[in-house]
Amino acid sequence: MARITLNRPSAGNSLSMDLVACLRELFAGLAPREDVKVIVISGAGGRIFSAGHDLNEFHGNEDLEFLEQDFAGITALMQEVMAQPQIVIAKVEGVATAAGCELVAACDIALASTVSRFGVPGVNIGFWCHTPQVPLSRQVGRKEAMLMLATGKLYPAEHALRIGLVNSLHEPDQLDQAVEDLVTVIASKSAAVIRRGKRSFNRQNGLSVADAYRVVREEAMENIVAPEANEGIAAFLEKRDPVW
Repeated sequence: MARITLNRPSAGNSLSMDLVACLRELFAGLAPREDVKVIVISGAGGRIFSAGHDLNEFHGNEDLEFLEQDFAGITALMQEVMAQPQIVIAKVEGVATAAGCELVAACDIALASTVSRFGVPGVNIGFWCHTPQVPLSRQVGRKEAMLMLATGKLYPAEHALRIGLVNSLHEPDQLDQAVEDLVTVIASKSAAVIRRGKRSFNRQNGLSVADAYRVVREEAMENIVAPEANEGIAAFLEKRDPVW
């Protein structure tokens, strides 16, 4: 397992250009490592997971080249998180807003504290949350995403759970253990299967049913003859634990 902590607590763990560049470098470095099956991303300080973009970098800045680089970086980061071969888990202890909420939606799995809160409040300050709406609408559906985007409200953890933005809620003092337990389960699986499975999931997601089945048929044919499937099936039939 690898842990990544957004470590700008005095700035709400906001996603500055430098932090985004650092995150992209970290994810790229972890991508080829088959010894790492799970990546857990959290925010330092416990109060704010991430407040999104660093507005100090935007305020009064009309340099279009800078703005283009900023948005190119943040959109690339989110896509890289989704394409990352490892399972990426968001551990949300506090508030996740705007691009911070976007990051939660981009992760494969999200576990949150019962006191966490979520929102895309750009509309409140004259700026629609354009990039956060991409993973958010795909994660929670059109109507729920639009409700969050159009109201700019900060929603409680229970709402995030109900709409599918997070997988489960835990009392603050139990969140670490819940994440550790989940990591243990995922890490017990074959690294090759996890990487193959996430690729298969991403390839079929969003396709028509017919096209999705065409894609997963190809993936299944490759998987069934792979060494990890041979070992896994043999272990099941022999009633023993597989050796990955």
